[in-house]
Amino acid sequence: MKYFTADTHFFHKELIHDTRFANRMFFSVNDMNNTIVENWNSVVNDNDTVYHLGDIALINSKKEDLKRVLEILKKLKGQIVFLKGNHDSRALFKFIDKNNVILPDGRMKFTFIDVGLILKLNHYQLFLTHYPLLVGPSKNRVNVHGHIHHSSVNSPWNINVGVDSADIDYLINKLPFGTPISEKNLFKIIEAKLIDHKKDGR
Repeated sequence: MKYFTADTHFFHKELIHDTRFANRMFFSVNDMNNTIVENWNSVVNDNDTVYHLGDIALINSKKEDLKRVLEILKKLKGQIVFLKGNHDSRALFKFIDKNNVILPDGRMKFTFIDVGLILKLNHYQLFLTHYPLLVGPSKNRVNVHGHIHHSSVNSPWNINVGVDSADIDYLINKLPFGTPISEKNLFKIIEAKLIDHKKDGR
């Protein structure tokens, strides 16, 4: 199974109770971090692949902080494909890669992509990026992205999969905070957003 997420922002104290941007109602960053790990692992197993579309954590590049992020990432199940976000340093990527883990099936746990990739899934071309792209109307071309937190691009061809995303509200069954979006739920969001835009004549 494939999953999608972005903007976990581990250790980012300023996002807690920031109602205009992320609305993360936690007592502490540890509470937030642990909730993401728990809800991630409730759906993902080590045979799955999770595409993390940037902004892993907000830290400096000191070795102690890099180690703290790595310890959290090691707790997350599945293979994780990281796309670089605006808050992700090369130092973090290099440190994670240097301390990579081999999964039971022989795959490396962490893989890295700088800008983006195209993933063909369910007759769609998914353009995976951190920043939203304007791909234009198409029957089978969708930009899957993060970066904009509790916002949504006014287009059915752009789906925000960040943990704070407003697009997650298109799902009938609400996902607990930090739960990666399964490929099945991604296509539910795409279809619901298409219907919503058709109703409004957009």
